[in-house]
Parts: sequence; structure tokens; C-alpha cells
Amino acid sequence: MLEIENGLYLDERHLHFQFVRASGPGGQNVNKVSSAVQMRVRIDDLTELPQRVRDRLRELAGSRLTNDGEIIFDAQRHRTQERNKQDAIERLLALLRKAAERKKYRVKTRPSLSAKRKRVDTKKKRGDIKKMRQRPVD
Repeated sequence: MLEIENGLYLDERHLHFQFVRASGPGGQNVNKVSSAVQMRVRIDDLTELPQRVRDRLRELAGSRLTNDGEIIFDAQRHRTQERNKQDAIERLLALLRKAAERKKYRVKTRPSLSAKRKRVDTKKKRGDIKKMRQRPVD
């Protein structure tokens, strides 16, 4: 079990790993060793998470979300499978923490009458100052 936040856990059985060859520089090893990790997680399988977290996770996943409802993480920053695997898990946990945060609701407010008057007064003063800069009319 991986801890997301206080009281929120993720079962590791839902994570599916596939090891593939990494792209980019790596010398002779790059063509021999499958060090890159592709991790898949089905959102619908994460039943231990509240529905609001799963819905928010769908929103935040963006292009990583497939049509089947899976999130795919590709990790190939490091040279070893184990570090890439940890990197993918950490990135998933970071996304889950962000999804678990509650959105702050905006409370609509209206400007007070005095604030409206003050705004109009400053606009009028500014207009008067600009009028004083004009050439006098004969």
C-alpha cells in the first residue's frame, strides 16, 4: 500500500509495469537493456479512492489518459529499471495528491456603493487633469 495523503492509500496491485528500451543517449547499453518503464493504472480500478478524487484525476491526467480510462506514465530519466519504476510511482502519487486537494470555491462579491463612487471620482479627476493639458479655446 502506498500512502497518498493522511488516510488515503493506493494498492500497488493496480499498477501494471512494462519495461521497454529507453531512447536517447546511453552508449552500448541502450540497445541491450530495457531500462525505461511504462506504468499503466486504470482509474476505475481505484475503488479505494473517493469518486471526487477519481473524477479530478481524469481531469488532471490530460494527454496521459487513454480512451479505456487508463493513465500511462513513461519514465526513462534514470539508467536503471528500479529508479525509473520509482520515478513513475512518485509522479503518479504527485498527481493523486493534486487530485485529492479540494478546489477552493470562489465566493462572488459585489463592489460597495462607496467603492463605485470612488472609482468614478478618480476617473473624473484623471479626465480633468487631461483636459487641463489641452490647448485653451479662444
